[in-house]
Amino acid sequence: MPPLDTLASPALAGAVAAALAAGAYAYAGRWPTSQIFGPTLQTGSDWRELALTFDDGPNERYTQELLEYLALYKVRATFFMVGEYVRQLPWVAREVHAAGHIVGNHTMHHRNLMYEPPARARREMADCSRLLEDTLGAPVRYFRPPWGGRRPDTLRAVHELGLVPVLWNAAGYDWRRHHPDRIYASLTRGIRRNKRAGCGSNLLLHDGGPGGVGAPRAPTVTVVPMLIHRLRREGFRYVTPERWDPGVEASLQ
Repeated sequence: MPPLDTLASPALAGAVAAALAAGAYAYAGRWPTSQIFGPTLQTGSDWRELALTFDDGPNERYTQELLEYLALYKVRATFFMVGEYVRQLPWVAREVHAAGHIVGNHTMHHRNLMYEPPARARREMADCSRLLEDTLGAPVRYFRPPWGGRRPDTLRAVHELGLVPVLWNAAGYDWRRHHPDRIYASLTRGIRRNKRAGCGSNLLLHDGGPGGVGAPRAPTVTVVPMLIHRLRREGFRYVTPERWDPGVEASLQ
């Protein structure tokens, strides 16, 4: 064991403080339910409400397969799209919008905005919104930061651009788990936890991937009808983030 005077040295104390500060910063800027750097839209107070959200698309084959299942089960979902993929597959983005789903902004190039200079982060968001609106002929309201990464200046830019930041509170970890049963177990574990906390669940899944168009997402497609069918039998119902958005509520009153 090091001598006590070594443990109490200013250098070591400074290193410990820096490590703790780095951990706190990472929690504040990347943990999806953290509100430390500013408020984000996540969920509502009814545990029966579930929102299906898909990140990193569009992805021609798997996005379109998801659309077929969502139409079959009459479920609206939210697709947070990467601008450079929309540029390659504009017809898929239009199909999602035409089917009645929400299309959201997921930056132009899937950058982690926690580490981007403020001007570049703003450009990532603004360029994606512009491209989506030109492609769809409709305004874009919702934004999800890649990896959940944000800072106070990021969230200020989000609001200045007229966007609402949307995070999540249950994840399927489908970017690293390749079996539908494991994806399902991860999601339902989060849903049960949220039920105990008395809130709904904003479910994170992926129809694409940050490596480019064509990411393999067959397990995600497999789990979606299983999830919808089983949880409906348990009394859950499917909504979109609009349901929890105070701005939308106010406009309807």
